[in-house]
This record gives sequence, structure tokens and C-alpha cells, in this order.
Amino acid sequence: MNLSFTPKFIFRRFIGIVANLKLAIILLLAIAVVSIAGTVIEQAETLTFYQQNYPESPALYGFLTWKVILAAGLNHVFSTWWYLSLLILFGTSLTACTFTRQLPALKAARKWKYYQKPKQFEKLALSAELEDGSISSLIPLLKEQKYQVWQQDNTLYARKGIIGRVGPIIVHIGMLTVLIGGMWGIFTGFFAQEMIKSGNTFKIQNIIESGPFSSPQIPDDWGIKVNRFWIDYTQNGDIDQFYSDLSVVNNNGEELKRETIYVNHPLRYDGVTLYQTNWSIAAVQVQLNNSPIFQLPVAKLDTLGTGNIWGTWIPTKPDLSSGVSMLIKDLQGTALIYNQQGELTSATRIGQSVDIDGINIKLLDIIGSTGLQIKADPGVPIVYTGFGLLMIGVVMSYFSHSQVWALEQDDRFYFGAKTNRAQVSFEREMLRVIEDLSTTESKNLVEPNASLV
Repeated sequence: MNLSFTPKFIFRRFIGIVANLKLAIILLLAIAVVSIAGTVIEQAETLTFYQQNYPESPALYGFLTWKVILAAGLNHVFSTWWYLSLLILFGTSLTACTFTRQLPALKAARKWKYYQKPKQFEKLALSAELEDGSISSLIPLLKEQKYQVWQQDNTLYARKGIIGRVGPIIVHIGMLTVLIGGMWGIFTGFFAQEMIKSGNTFKIQNIIESGPFSSPQIPDDWGIKVNRFWIDYTQNGDIDQFYSDLSVVNNNGEELKRETIYVNHPLRYDGVTLYQTNWSIAAVQVQLNNSPIFQLPVAKLDTLGTGNIWGTWIPTKPDLSSGVSMLIKDLQGTALIYNQQGELTSATRIGQSVDIDGINIKLLDIIGSTGLQIKADPGVPIVYTGFGLLMIGVVMSYFSHSQVWALEQDDRFYFGAKTNRAQVSFEREMLRVIEDLSTTESKNLVEPNASLV
């Protein structure tokens, strides 16, 4: 049997490849580029939207068309198989690097030995051979610098900043936690959109995207009632902010929570978040002479990108043989009336009446619809935890891991030290220790003679 192709050899070979730092950087850059593409290109829109905004001629940047977007899955980047594959491969690379490099480095940092031969000090970046010096004088100097010190006979070992070796491992754990949280959100979360008019109650049904394990997250024991939707306008007539007064109600109609939402202020309940994202006009209420109140639906008209206009047709005869058109562009209460020839005949506001062919038409109300974006992502707490670990690990990584050795032998004192970062400041610290050590030794030699006088 050829030992070169044993499972153990293949596994080690695979680990050696994925633990490569260059591969990890390439994968991280690829994930960043794809994530940017998923942010720039609108996600989970309709086919019509992509056909209108990414036509085949002229193609955006010469190649980006709606067919390319749909074929490559760029309309739902974060749930495509190739994006998930990138995440899994990057997570595998981080895990392999942690076990093959970071953990052995930490183990080596914690495992040390005393230097018992002068020759061992020659390999250190900072070393000195002193005529005067002693371990007993060195110990308090190192403890003053927050070193942990161990002594065995005529040898000494000291270290500080072992936390700096733990930091990179925490960073890797944090990144892996972020990846796991992101993937968990993709597999178990869902994304929905609803357009609901004021006064209506609905359950979440218009699911745009959902993971294979998202069913438990979609609520079936409660729904949302839109108590009221309104818009605040500026003095110039521009939209300042739009609001939705929402209630969470159970299947018996009992209110569980109530909150007014607006842009960047969502409603959160039972792991589901409802965002205010859009609005529309659903219907108008009119009265003809002394007739009952009619609620007529309105439709959004195609204005070829020149603005939003909604319209409806109001019959003025019982047999529906004639009528007028009413056009509305916002919820400020103004409506325009056009006759059957398409001529503007009058304008009216909420509460006002106009006379058309002997018929008194009174506009009672304009009913708006709120556009809600609904999202559940159980991976968010995991992602936040990962980011917290990531920040902690980065801070820990800034601590230098410094080591010091000393040896007393044949009336000579050998001193050596090394660190993994901040080399210049470390050398200054060690030079001060050596100077203090020499001063201490000189003082110890002078004080006994002085006492004999």
C-alpha cells in the first residue's frame, strides 16, 4: 500500500493548504467584494424591477444586465451556494490556522525552560554578559515591571504579556462566531414585505426570502394591525417623515404590544423586526349628494419616472355610463378632478365638495397604505457576540509577550531577553533594568565597606 495516499496524509495535506495565510486573505477579499456587490445591487426585488433598472441595452458597465444578475444569483447574494461556500472555506481556513499555528504558539509560550549554559544566550535578540549582577538583585527589578518570575538555583526565567498570545486566538474565535451567526441567520431567518392600508390587520405571508429552517420563525399566533398611517410634510411640500401606528395582536384580537414606527425606528417583537420603508395610497372615501359613503380603491399610474400619482374613477350615473377621474399625488388632502375628455375641471381637498354635472362630489378622506419590511434573523445575537470577541481579541493582541532569562555562573552574570512586538520600547526597558541592576550591585558592594569604618 502506498502510504502517500493514506487518509491521514490527505487530511494533513488539506489542512496544510487551507491553513495558508495567503489563501485566507484571498478568501477574505473575495467575501468583501461579493458583500459589496450584494449591498450595491438591490436584493430580493421583482423581475420587472431588474429588467427596468438593468436593461440589456445599454448594459451597466458593459456587462451587468438583469439576465446576468439572475443567472449569477446577485439578486440574493447572501443565500447563494457559492457565497455560503466562501464562508465555509474561510471558516475552515481560520479553524485550521488556529489549531496548527495559534494554539501551538500559545503552548510554546507557556512552556519554557531555564537557560543553564552561556551559549544559549547568544541566540537572543537582546543579551548581555555582566561582571557584576545577581539573580537576587534582578528579581525585584523585574517584578517592578510586572513580570512573573521563576527561579531555580542559579537560573531565572521571567515573562509578561502572555495575554498577547491569547489575543490572536480570540480574534479567530470572534471571526468564526461572526461567520456562524451569519450562516445561522441565512438558514433560519426570513425576509418579507407587506403593503397594508390603515385600519387593516394582517399576518406575515408575503415572504420574499427564507432559509430552509425558517418556518419556526414565521409567526402564526399573532399578526399586525395598522391603526393609522400618516406623513409629515415640510413647508415646501416635501416628505419629512412617514409613520405607522402598529399593534401586535394575537389570534383573538387582543393587543400584545403597540408602537409607532418610522424610518430607522422599527418595531421588534418575538424575534421579528418591522421596518417602515415605503408608503402608498390605498383608497379614497367620497360621497355623491346624499348617498352612502363610497370607499373607492386607487391605482398607481405609470408616470414614466416623473413622480408618484394615484388615480380612481368616480361614476356619476347609476348605470356607470359616465363619471370623472380623480388624481392624487400625496396624503396632504388635495385631489384633481378630470372629466371624461381628460380636461381638468376642478381641484378639491378633504372635507370639500365640487359640483360636476349637477352631482355634488365630496372628498371625505384619503386612505394611505404603509409599506413594511419584515425581517427575522436569529443569527444577529451570535454575530454581535462575535464582534465583541473580535474587539476584545484585537485589544489583547496589542500586549507584547516579553521573556527574560538570567544565569549566574563562574563569577559572571548572563542576561537575555526577547519580545514579539514593540521592540524599541522593550530594548529601552531592558537597558534600564541592566542599568538599575549595575547600580544596585555597586551599592551592595559599597555599603558593607562603609559599615566597617
